[in-house]
Amino acid sequence: MEQIADKTMDRYSRVDAKRKGRGTVIVWFRNDLRVLDNEVLFQAWSSSQLILPVYCLDPRHFATTHYFGFPKTGALRAQFLIECLEDLKRNLVKRGLDLLIRCGKPEEILPSIAETFEAHTVYAQKETCSEELNVERRVRKGLQLVALPSASTSNELRGVDPSINAKPQHASGISCKRGGRLHLIWGSTMYHIDDLPFSIDHLPDVYTQFRKSVESKCRIRDCIKAPKYLGPAPSINDWGCVPTLKQLGLSLDQVKLGMKFFGGENAALSRVHDYFWTKDLLSTYKKTRNGMVGADYSTKFSPWLASGCLSPRLLHEEVKRYEKERVANDSTYWVLFELIWRDYFRFLSIKYGNSIFHLGGPRKVKSNWSQDEKLFDCWKDGRTGHPLIDANMKELSNTGFMSNRGRQQIVCSFLVRDMGLDWRMGAEWFETCLLDYDPCSNYGNWTYGAGVGNDPREDRYFSIPKQAQTYDPEGEYVAFWLPQLRVLPRDKRHFPGRSYIQQIVPLKFGSIPRQHGTQTISSDRQRKSRR
Repeated sequence: MEQIADKTMDRYSRVDAKRKGRGTVIVWFRNDLRVLDNEVLFQAWSSSQLILPVYCLDPRHFATTHYFGFPKTGALRAQFLIECLEDLKRNLVKRGLDLLIRCGKPEEILPSIAETFEAHTVYAQKETCSEELNVERRVRKGLQLVALPSASTSNELRGVDPSINAKPQHASGISCKRGGRLHLIWGSTMYHIDDLPFSIDHLPDVYTQFRKSVESKCRIRDCIKAPKYLGPAPSINDWGCVPTLKQLGLSLDQVKLGMKFFGGENAALSRVHDYFWTKDLLSTYKKTRNGMVGADYSTKFSPWLASGCLSPRLLHEEVKRYEKERVANDSTYWVLFELIWRDYFRFLSIKYGNSIFHLGGPRKVKSNWSQDEKLFDCWKDGRTGHPLIDANMKELSNTGFMSNRGRQQIVCSFLVRDMGLDWRMGAEWFETCLLDYDPCSNYGNWTYGAGVGNDPREDRYFSIPKQAQTYDPEGEYVAFWLPQLRVLPRDKRHFPGRSYIQQIVPLKFGSIPRQHGTQTISSDRQRKSRR
């Protein structure tokens, strides 16, 4: 893994970059836990003589969700984050830096560190949702309250300090001012927000319109290539340690079934190399992406994209390199197609703000949703009596991952259409469990699935038997996650009757298969409304 990552690091690094900056700056790592194609890190390096990388373990990330009080970060994602931080720390050390890890709120930690080390600027990636934006505002306000050197004079401050808690020792004759600078940089999408052919207020409400517009009118920027050596860093006695799960108040059983994801940029680059170049799976992605069993039916890049261990622009460049060196086809394009969806949800979160978290969604739809806790517990624990639902929920709780089809067309559709439950219960449970959780994609997908999203055409019902017969016709997936079904004939695994637990709710359009494996539909009108 490390050798593959080192080669990729070399490909996307440079030796001719010139450093003209002065003084000390802080790089506040957030959801950009990588070295490659990290414009925050590169701009910080360019504008300084010393970089101090910082990560704040914000206790609010380990609190509870807004409406239903689920853990905001479950043990699986917490472990993934721990691995991401360990990997980032190693990669920064290789480049002459380190990672200062502190537990607490960024708005309290960063101004204190900036004052101690007389840093003239804090660089960070720009986020889009309200909780993150509120933290940005508080950090900016906190920096304005401390006396810091100006960028033009702080080159004389060498950043040598024995203790993070020490009082700042201003160099003689150096002018200081109130208010350090928080410099936020866009870096989370494949298409840069400044390159869009429309303002965010005029962002199309239909994905296809958005995609066609950016594909025809925008150019994806090249990866930022930083130098291999980014040091020196300030002198610090205690850089802090990456916490353990126990220190975070969490515990985790070892992943025994399904794919085990390892956090960090090295693991991400290894996965890309393995999927693209070793197994040559990119050329067949569109054909296999709707699979459900195994590690390689889809790219599974999403956990690393969500944590920022993997840049979408780097993926774009790797796809283009693959198309040049091997083959360009519908499958290679489809990976980029999916990344455009990811961009779209992020831009939508700016346009619609907090409405993506509200019951009625961006369109303020009024519906009577149930919040029956017993029904919901059966859904989240995989005890609905419908094998395809239960298998997907078992995979989620055991691995922190679920296929895209499983999320949208199966468990989401079942929760909101068949169970009639408040879609936010499902969205917040996904927030707890998913390794690849990010608020934009998660709530964007759930508002779509619940029919309250910005695009009214997304209000549709997915037949669970139809999904089962199309995407798991032999019952391999349900038998893998529900071992009690393995003894049944393959054509009975999705319809086990009394051989499985009782169904808690009937399906909206029935669940009895015909002789040839198709679902019984009661009317033409119902037939047209399901997929």
